[in-house]
Amino acid sequence: MAHPFEDEEGVHLVLVDSEEQYSLWPVSRGVPTGWPVAHHADTRTDCLAHVAAHWSDLRPASLRELTDDVREVAR
Repeated sequence: MAHPFEDEEGVHLVLVDSEEQYSLWPVSRGVPTGWPVAHHADTRTDCLAHVAAHWSDLRPASLRELTDDVREVAR
């Protein structure tokens, strides 16, 4: 039996936290507190495609904001 997080045949969700970090999550585990659903229950493949399409900058949101602020000051 495959681990639920790696189960190619399992049903997954895509979750996102307050730092806009994504996570592939098996439906069977229940959604943890603080992680809203970003993509409905779907195949693992489709969930991974959603993550690839929406998470192009892997830096946490707070780091992106800090970097943007530093760039603005440098101008």
